[in-house]
Amino acid sequence: MSGHTGIRRIAAPTLVLVLGATVTGVVAVPNPASAAVPGLVRISAVSASNSNDFRSVTATCPAGKVLIGTGYEVDGATGEVVVDDFTPNGGAAIAPTAVTVGAYEADPFAGNWTVTAYAVCASPLAGLVRVSAAGTTDSNDFHGTTAACPTGKVMTGAGFEIAGATGEAVVDDFTPNGSTVTAPTAVTVGAYEAETFTSNWSLTAYAICANPVPGLVRFTAVSANNSTDSRFVTASCGSGQVLTGTGFEMTGGTGEVVVDDLRPNGSAAIAPTSVTSGAYEEDVFAGNWNLRSYAICATR
Repeated sequence: MSGHTGIRRIAAPTLVLVLGATVTGVVAVPNPASAAVPGLVRISAVSASNSNDFRSVTATCPAGKVLIGTGYEVDGATGEVVVDDFTPNGGAAIAPTAVTVGAYEADPFAGNWTVTAYAVCASPLAGLVRVSAAGTTDSNDFHGTTAACPTGKVMTGAGFEIAGATGEAVVDDFTPNGSTVTAPTAVTVGAYEAETFTSNWSLTAYAICANPVPGLVRFTAVSANNSTDSRFVTASCGSGQVLTGTGFEMTGGTGEVVVDDLRPNGSAAIAPTSVTSGAYEEDVFAGNWNLRSYAICATR
């Protein structure tokens, strides 16, 4: 939003500018603050509801807007479905405009379920691009990789993609760096095999990056640590801030717990301000575990 400096008009004979003298009759109106991420909204798209082993859905930003953050939600599976792809489009020289979420059943599951993709969209941000970092391809139980923004850019959102596992690997960590006083610049993604799996597979991390965004920081909230089957935790932005991106971190689950929800609030007409992460044990698991939710936020 652009502002104008207002000047009270005074008859010409009474307005005399004298070098070094105080000028009376001129009232300066400060420029109103501009939003760090103008036009911010949350768009959603939901898949068909059935018992097929795999489904995919893409949430696309409205014309004229770009993708700055992501989210997803699996409904009806309660830990029996694994998000395999959480992929923003775009590239190292192209601003992203959509996110695709793909999910597989971890084991045969007779119930109907859906997957929802969430796109956090805004008016174009300067320097917006999507960068990626692919890990090794092998049959190890754990894979990890970090996507970092180019020097001078900050990270507004992120994504990941598992190739070759088709529901046999679970993302355990989807962790943006940064803090409540430091802008995030990278995301680290870690995944474990849910069951013993002999085929090769790989993991890719995606970072959505832009020129510095006013007030960009990372907030976090953590759940209780115990052995109950499920838990949910919400990370909220600070006062006067809006949500641009999301993340989560599982501690103690090591492939036995599935993050079912990574749900930003808001709507197609309301800017998001928080994200709720939810997780279920994929099979009965006696160990204690907790879930951390991350909210990447900027000045409203």
